[in-house]
Amino acid sequence: MTQASWFSLQGLAGRGGAMLEFGKLDEQQVLSLAIALEEDDARIYNTYADALGASHPDTARLFSGMAAEEDGHRHRLIELYRSLFGERILLIRRQDVRGFIERKPLWLMQSLDLEKIREQAETMEADARRFYAQAARRAGNAAIRQLLGDLAAEESQHETKAGALGDEFLSAAVLRKERDMQRRLFVLQFVQPGLAGLMDGSVSTLAPLFAAAFATHNTWNTFLVGLAAAIGAGISMAFAEALSDDGALTGRGSPLLRGLVMGVMTTLGGLGHTLPYLIPNFQVATTLAIAVVIVELLTIAWVRKRYMDAPFGLAVLQVIVGGLLVFALGILIGSA
Repeated sequence: MTQASWFSLQGLAGRGGAMLEFGKLDEQQVLSLAIALEEDDARIYNTYADALGASHPDTARLFSGMAAEEDGHRHRLIELYRSLFGERILLIRRQDVRGFIERKPLWLMQSLDLEKIREQAETMEADARRFYAQAARRAGNAAIRQLLGDLAAEESQHETKAGALGDEFLSAAVLRKERDMQRRLFVLQFVQPGLAGLMDGSVSTLAPLFAAAFATHNTWNTFLVGLAAAIGAGISMAFAEALSDDGALTGRGSPLLRGLVMGVMTTLGGLGHTLPYLIPNFQVATTLAIAVVIVELLTIAWVRKRYMDAPFGLAVLQVIVGGLLVFALGILIGSA
């Protein structure tokens, strides 16, 4: 459980800006702030539920239940406020009170991380408990003190309630299913385009690079050829991937992001064995470049085994054989 708090009662005087001091809020302001906080929390939980409804329906039900809890708190706060202060609730928000910290807007992210969302939910509940505990100690009105104290106790149990909802909706099988789905999305959106780019950059640039190397025995000219081949291949692969599909039906995510991943990895794959030719000595540069090629091909084989469930031996055979053929072709043409 994180120890971050929405407010700090120390060091407030040293901060600038025309903001309200938490310690100086009257009871009407405290209740108004509490209502706004519950509205925010319920809205965030409902947003999570809506965003996760299609891909993670069980987790979405969990957050819907948590939103319902926050709505219940808000109703009780409004009822007490109405009985004491009437119908007009003061407009006081988190950002109006000095010391409150802003939450990262995870709900605005295109790709939601379930673990980060759950961590933020825990933080929200811990912060709400501390807020109510502090406010209850300052309250002079018995009804306000009782309600705020009750809400502090309920917020301290809310994590347990969320756990109970999790036990009801998020069984071990469901959690495994959601983790598997996240892994598949990660593979589709990042690993596949990145691996394709790395393979293309590492293999397709071998022939022009080593052809230039053995044709000229000039390390600088070889470096320029490799640099041009790597960047050109990266640009070509980036556009090809970005224009391949919009991801709506395949679930492969943003075409621009996939294109960027593929383009960068293609360029890096080509640059790996190109950079050694910045060394003036031809023999040293070529030996190092060949060593880099071997590392690149083994890395590609490992990624295929790790994320694509390909047998490591078969992955090595496929990658090494293809890479060696292109490598030999480059040397053959360069030596002609």
